[in-house]
Amino acid sequence: MNEIFTAEEINLMCIYDTSSRGALLSDLKLGLADVYDPDMREIFHTAITKLEALTDTDFSDIGFYIADEYMDDEGAVIGE
Repeated sequence: MNEIFTAEEINLMCIYDTSSRGALLSDLKLGLADVYDPDMREIFHTAITKLEALTDTDFSDIGFYIADEYMDDEGAVIGE
């Protein structure tokens, strides 16, 4: 399911409450009010749009972790 979201969107969502789709959507919408950078606003908007299209079941399949934190320079996942 992570292929739906970009690394930037995942990183953004990780700083908010990911315990449920509703909580995350609420946090993103509230946070958007304080964002003035056009590029960041676009990331918020695309993440919100994609989350609104998901079901709660699909949302529960998403693994939330900071993108690139567990990847090497070639994009391969680094083992724990």
